[in-house]
Amino acid sequence: MPDLLLELRSEEIPARMQRKAAGDLKTLVTDALIAAGLTFEGAREYWTPRRLTLDIRGLDARSRDVVEERKGPRTDANEKAIEGFLRGAGLSSISEAHVHSDPKKGDFFVAHIRRNGRPAEEIVASVMPGIIRDFPWPKSMRWGAASAEPGSLRWVRPLQSILCTFGPETAEPVVVDFEVGGIRSGNRTVGHRFHAPAEFAVRRFADYADKLEKAHVVLDAERRREIIRHDAENLAFARGLEVVPDDALLEEVSGLVEWPVAIMGGFDAAFLDIPPEVIRSTIRANQKCFVTRRQGGGSLSNDFILVSNIEAPDGGAEIARGNGKVVRARLSDALYFWETDRRDLPDLEGLRASAADLGLDLSKPLDQRMAKLDALGVTFHAKLGTQGQRVRRIAALAEAIAPLVGADRAEARRAALLAKADLTTEAVGEFPELQGLMGRYYATLQGEAPAVQVAVEDHYKPLGPGDRVPSEPVAIAVALADKLDTLVGFWSIDEKPTGSKDPYALRRAALGVIRIILAASVSISLRSVLLRHIGDLMPYLIDQRKFDYDTERKWFAGSGIEIRMTMAKDLLARLFEEQTGAVPFAVETTEDLLAFFHDRLKVQLRDEGARHDLLDAVLSGGTGGAGAKDDLLDVSRRVAALGAFLDTPDGANLLAGTRRAANILAAEEKKGAVVPEAVDLQLLAAAGEPAETALAGAIDRAEMLLDEALQGRDYPRAMAALAELRPFVDGFFETVLVNAEDERLRANRLALLSRIRAATLRVADFSRISG
Repeated sequence: MPDLLLELRSEEIPARMQRKAAGDLKTLVTDALIAAGLTFEGAREYWTPRRLTLDIRGLDARSRDVVEERKGPRTDANEKAIEGFLRGAGLSSISEAHVHSDPKKGDFFVAHIRRNGRPAEEIVASVMPGIIRDFPWPKSMRWGAASAEPGSLRWVRPLQSILCTFGPETAEPVVVDFEVGGIRSGNRTVGHRFHAPAEFAVRRFADYADKLEKAHVVLDAERRREIIRHDAENLAFARGLEVVPDDALLEEVSGLVEWPVAIMGGFDAAFLDIPPEVIRSTIRANQKCFVTRRQGGGSLSNDFILVSNIEAPDGGAEIARGNGKVVRARLSDALYFWETDRRDLPDLEGLRASAADLGLDLSKPLDQRMAKLDALGVTFHAKLGTQGQRVRRIAALAEAIAPLVGADRAEARRAALLAKADLTTEAVGEFPELQGLMGRYYATLQGEAPAVQVAVEDHYKPLGPGDRVPSEPVAIAVALADKLDTLVGFWSIDEKPTGSKDPYALRRAALGVIRIILAASVSISLRSVLLRHIGDLMPYLIDQRKFDYDTERKWFAGSGIEIRMTMAKDLLARLFEEQTGAVPFAVETTEDLLAFFHDRLKVQLRDEGARHDLLDAVLSGGTGGAGAKDDLLDVSRRVAALGAFLDTPDGANLLAGTRRAANILAAEEKKGAVVPEAVDLQLLAAAGEPAETALAGAIDRAEMLLDEALQGRDYPRAMAALAELRPFVDGFFETVLVNAEDERLRANRLALLSRIRAATLRVADFSRISG
């Protein structure tokens, strides 16, 4: 069967766009071919810094003929209906239609429309101009004289040529002829920009790939990656070094070269006094080069590896020298930043008020930076105050969380006060990705406690699904405080995620809180923590008239308290303490945010393999001391125990029995039946049903075991207690008629079923479990 070869060659394609663009090209072309009635055996996309290529194998030479039946009006329909049918079906006369009969609908017209297949090259030529013109580049441009004309072609960079051939392996392929923006398709391309700029003709993919290779172009991006990796590792190994792994940089560099050539460069060893992360960021960001270290994961070396796009006559010596010169200049800047950040700031006198208010020591450089951040009044958010005010909130919250996670309160507060201080350092200003890490370096240099050093770096973590979570108690306290302040703050001002929009990364923050809590096995009442922190946010929310104080104003007036901004937190605390009614806004915000946490927990547990319906069941049940729904660790443990229980025969059968009981109860309650609150034991004995009596006794024992298990939050044991009900529930439904004619007996049996439902509901709402 014939193959299709397509190449779109540009002046340049940015590395970050190449992989997606090649995938988009494959999807757009193959979807269009399928829609036109063509099938193919396989398709693969390729990309380089100058071209997108698509290889489609086993493409039909022609689309199939299609006969379509289009139903029309009844034969006795009016003339206008018949004329409309003829126009829609493309018939010139009603005599060209067929008459079909239906026993119910009578006789009606049917058009048999035949659509002849088309040659594949004709279909390709018809769809490609639209695909190229409407290609989904994130950014595109016009160029040349045609750019002044309306509707002129837009492309990521000037499109230079289009190659499109089609044909079988045993014959000479044809050029699929079409034109876009003044560029006509052909069977010619060029190789490497410098090594092989002359045009050459190609036939099919194998010929195309082979000639490109000879013209110094490695078409396969994955192969370019491996060439770069292999050559860089060999160069480093020859000097007793190893390349510091960097997959993201490897991906980027493979998109910058068509003919990768690894070259070793170097810089002055004196620069190795700079933190290695700064060296790596400098060389990576500015020169796209790989850093090296001593073999076995040792310290950084002063050698780096760059990847050239040409084979230089001097073996790359001049290229290495030029890159080394730039690297040395950049590292000189980095060294200046590193040394400057460790010196005293020149305006210490103006920082004394902030330092005194925050309890900072101006003899220490990092404290100076925090005082500067506060004194500058840098806005965190217009409705949530400055960065300095936010740090005060985080410090207070971290101090409150500390005992809950086994951290020292003073260290948690100190770490929170210093966590954002490096935002004003020169190093972070140049390399924002190093915030937190540079703070840890500076905290170490000024002699902070080890736990504080770790927390300053780790409080941002986790930054994503693959990032590690903090493990030290102080770091956990500060990381939770940082994320919870963000969530409570933006929830309070109605800046919540909507659809795919989440500009403040609130979903990531919530997942971060969940991952920290689960990884550290931290049991926290989120509701109380959230309510407390809304109190810290009260000054900003009162100022915006964020809520109505109808009830609270009366309490304020009756208490003779003057409402002042500085008193807002204390007032809220007193409101809860006096139990005069919590501020409705605070309660609503907290409950809404808890629901958001539950949604994120569902995502997290699903990623870990848990069923989503089990979380709903646990959150809807859990009555009678089965743990708090705002304790995410407790909820996750209940979900795990419930999942393990339902995977057993006892669990599956009890689920079926419980549903049957719930369905009977629901049906009777719908009829208006009144279910007694307790089972009448005398009536139970008089009925003389052994299975009924046995079930009542089993429920008594299960409830006692449940009380003990749930009090100790031993959920596997709680599930074991429920499992003991299984044979008695089965026996009851096999031998006992619930809807007995005797109304008293029927009501007593409904009360027994209600006890089954209540017992299981203490762990989870079994009606929410699917399957």
